[in-house]
Amino acid sequence: MNRSARRRLGGLGAVTAAVGVAAALLAQGAAGAAPAAAGVSAAAQAPASVPAWAPVRKTLYFGDRGADVRRVQERLNQLHYYPGAIDGQFGPDTLEAVWAFKEAQGLSTGATANEIGYYMERALVHPRLPKVLRPRGGANRIEVSQPLQLLVLYRHNKPYLISHVSTGAGCLAGQGCGWLTPPGSYRSVGFLPGWVQVPLGEMYNPVFFIGRTYAIHGEWDSSVPLYPDSHGCVRMPYDIATFFHDLVPANGERIYIVGLAPGT
Repeated sequence: MNRSARRRLGGLGAVTAAVGVAAALLAQGAAGAAPAAAGVSAAAQAPASVPAWAPVRKTLYFGDRGADVRRVQERLNQLHYYPGAIDGQFGPDTLEAVWAFKEAQGLSTGATANEIGYYMERALVHPRLPKVLRPRGGANRIEVSQPLQLLVLYRHNKPYLISHVSTGAGCLAGQGCGWLTPPGSYRSVGFLPGWVQVPLGEMYNPVFFIGRTYAIHGEWDSSVPLYPDSHGCVRMPYDIATFFHDLVPANGERIYIVGLAPGT
C-alpha cells in the first residue's frame, strides 16, 4: 500500500499491533502462514471474530445524523466495510457499506435497503463472514459474487475490504442484450489512473482483468445500483475506487468471478 493510500485509510479506526493495519478498512491480514484450505472453508460459515457491539435499538434512515449513525459507521469499519469518514452522517458512502453488509449477511435489499433496522442491527451484533467462493484460490485474491453483487478483497485469507458492486446487466434498455460479466478465474493485467475513455463510456481508476475491455473500476454512486447494470465490467463505488488500485498489484492479482447462473 502506498503512502497516499495509508493517509486515506488513516485516522478512521484504531491501529493495533495485532493486525498491523486498521483505519477505514481495519484489515486483519496479519502476516504469517495462510490457514489450510479446509479451515478457510469452515471459517466462511462461522461468525466473524470481532469485538462485542451493542445495537442502537432504533431504525436509522438515509440522511440521518448523530452519534447512533457514527456507532454504526464504526462497526462497519471494524468489519472491513468502507463507510467513508466516521462523521455521524448517513450519506452515500455509508449507504454503500450498508448495502454491502446486507448482501454479505443475506439480508433484504428491497424496500428497506436504505435503512438500518432491527435485522441489520442484529446481524451487526453477530456478523458472519462473506461466503468464501474459492477456498483454494490463494491467500491474496479478489472474489466477485454476481448473485450477491459483492466484492471481497482477501489478504492472508482474511477479508480486507468488502464492497458492493454492480456487474453485467444482461440486457440494457435501448442497448440490447449480451452485456455479461464473464465468470471465471483471472489475474489483474494492468491499471490506468483517473477517468479513462473507452468505447462504451468512461471508467474511473480501472484495474483490468481481460485486456483493456473488462475491469474493476469506479463509477459515480448513481451508476452502481443494487442490481446488475454494467456493460460487463465490475463497477464499484467511486469513493472506494479512489484507493482500491493502491491495495492490489496492477498485474498478477488473482480475481475470481462467480456468474449469475448456477455452477458458473
